[in-house]
Amino acid sequence: LPGVPFPLSRGPREQTAFQHAPAADKRRQALAVLRGAMAQGCRRAFVYCNSLSAAVDFPGLAEETGMRIVTPLDVYRRALGVIAANAQGLSGIEKVLLEANPALDLLGACALPVVLAVEAGMSPEELVERHRLAALAAWFADGGMEALVLGCTHFPYFKEALAARTGLPLVDPAEEMLRLLTQ
Repeated sequence: LPGVPFPLSRGPREQTAFQHAPAADKRRQALAVLRGAMAQGCRRAFVYCNSLSAAVDFPGLAEETGMRIVTPLDVYRRALGVIAANAQGLSGIEKVLLEANPALDLLGACALPVVLAVEAGMSPEELVERHRLAALAAWFADGGMEALVLGCTHFPYFKEALAARTGLPLVDPAEEMLRLLTQ
């Protein structure tokens, strides 16, 4: 699918600050971006940010605009461990997982410094080592988790490096999101 970017922020820190703004402000800004996209011919939106998906009512905006809007939260229905960029993203993923399965055992962790390391261009191998992600994956596995959701769209960057150091299945929602968007 051809894509046109319409960012709501210029980086992870600004994004986190945006997510803590009043709901009406977030809704107004997101609606303006969606309407701008629609004015350029876009009829579908692929919101490729976990924490933003948790912070903005995209189902409500989809209904209001008539756009098909797909977010990572549409995918998280089966995993038990979650690593997210910030607590906003973790909270949204937890909410969706527990709505789908109230008896789910869930462990979660936040790792904004990992997002910043990705943006700084640190190699995936160094990033996994420096941020002790293999140890974190082992903690999830020791806690009985069946899989680990890479709950930030920056995290596929190091997926292969982490997969080489853990036996825990890693879940990246991007492929399923594309399938949902093209339905």
